[in-house]
Amino acid sequence: MQRRTERSEQRVEQRTEQRTEQRTEQRAEQRPQDQPGATTPTVNRRTLLKAAGAGAAGVALAGAAGARPTRARQGGTTIRWWDYYNEGANNTAMQAQLQRYMDSHPGIVVERTTIPFADLKQKLLQGATAGELPDVAVIDNPDHQAFAALGVLEDLTERVTSWGQAASYFEGPWNSTTFEGKNYGIPDNSNCLVLWINTAIAGAAEVVPPTNWDELRAAAKALTAGDQYGLAVSGVKSEEGTFQWLPFLWETGADIPTIDSEGGRAALQLWVDLVAERSMSQGILGWTQQDVLTQFQNGKAAMMLNGPWQIPVLKQDSPDLQWQVTTIPVQAQGASILGGENYSIVAGGPNVDAAWELLTWTQQPENLKQYLSEAGKLPSRQDLAEDPYWTGDPVLRVFVEQLKVARPRAYGPSYPEISNAIQEAIQAAVSGQADVASALARAQATITPLLPSS
Repeated sequence: MQRRTERSEQRVEQRTEQRTEQRTEQRAEQRPQDQPGATTPTVNRRTLLKAAGAGAAGVALAGAAGARPTRARQGGTTIRWWDYYNEGANNTAMQAQLQRYMDSHPGIVVERTTIPFADLKQKLLQGATAGELPDVAVIDNPDHQAFAALGVLEDLTERVTSWGQAASYFEGPWNSTTFEGKNYGIPDNSNCLVLWINTAIAGAAEVVPPTNWDELRAAAKALTAGDQYGLAVSGVKSEEGTFQWLPFLWETGADIPTIDSEGGRAALQLWVDLVAERSMSQGILGWTQQDVLTQFQNGKAAMMLNGPWQIPVLKQDSPDLQWQVTTIPVQAQGASILGGENYSIVAGGPNVDAAWELLTWTQQPENLKQYLSEAGKLPSRQDLAEDPYWTGDPVLRVFVEQLKVARPRAYGPSYPEISNAIQEAIQAAVSGQADVASALARAQATITPLLPSS
């Protein structure tokens, strides 16, 4: 199987190199606006720069995705595909999946381009002005509504209705693909956060997995000793900090539109208290989720909040470490946060039908299971999540259970600015620069005008 995959990857790479050379020659001879069927988008440069600076949020760019000519091989169709899976299992699994599709659809060539995660938003915006966009783009789910608002993504509502598969997906992942009552994509895979516990440390301290916030406080305190903290989370001033704190907000029954509330104050006060009690390090304000993992691996944190992408890392790098996972301790209700990617089709292209056929093929349970298992990801399809591959594994089973209450960051095209306000509140309160009430009042004042009107 491995040799077959390697040969497939070599064939795809060779095809990609050949097509790249062909496109370079064609562009040298012919400008994009002179190509048959192409249109020249008229996008104001100031508007584009404003959109890029806002994280692809809040600026209308409808119609910017001009039509492109289909590049065919032997009478077939070429589908241009962009994703940010540059290495590791993600890259290998994606390459193998697309090769399987081409092998079973001889008239189709999928031209895949990998772009660094941090650059994908900018590339899509730049491509919108130049008419150089892909047919399919893989999008981080919190960014999906922003691109839908910009008019970059194809409205798939009628196709989705005819397809009839929407009810097969978890509510959270599905909602991340919708904007203003319309559908602009398909959830491909999901992840969420759970609580990880060093069982050797917890066992020695006779601490059992906490099930609520009071038990979490008690466990974190009991597991703190010397330079070892009871709990590690990421509170860094980036989306990772927001990602890790939002489950606590939602567990109180509050939400981002009501962040300055009793529930919001309780959620932020929890982190402030854990740091003040030395159950968590103030270093969380600079820790990424990878840093949190390092603390856990080195025995400097007995518990951590983290996602399923760390499973293969721990198995490979820390095979002797004893650990287990459990759902996040509950306050008023259970909650976690939805991560993962969605598939989208770029608006205005000539290959919408072919792209839609490809995307629905990837979502057929047998095809999706093979890809997700190779990539080490969780399904967004709830019917597939019941497969023994996930339910039969004690670790994956916890993640799938937690996924049932995971919520998307679906707060409209201004979500990047909303998230930034939350990050500033976390930094101010945990560092002691502001009390919880003042930090959240300031955040609420910033957030409320940025929320969708309906």
